[in-house]
Amino acid sequence: MDKFKELKTLIEGAEAEATAFFDKGNKAAGTRLRNAMQQAKVLAQDIRNEVTAKKNG
Repeated sequence: MDKFKELKTLIEGAEAEATAFFDKGNKAAGTRLRNAMQQAKVLAQDIRNEVTAKKNG
C-alpha cells in the first residue's frame, strides 16, 4: 500500500507541471512532467508485481 500512496503523491505533484506545460506552454515543465510519468510507470509496475506475488503467494 505504501507504493500506491507514493504513486498517488507523485501524480498529484505532476499535476502542477501538466498545467504549466499544457496551459502555459512552459517547455521545462514538459520535461519534468515526462520524468514524473516515467517514475509513475515504474511505480505502477512495482505495484503490479506486488499484487501478483501476494495473489499467488
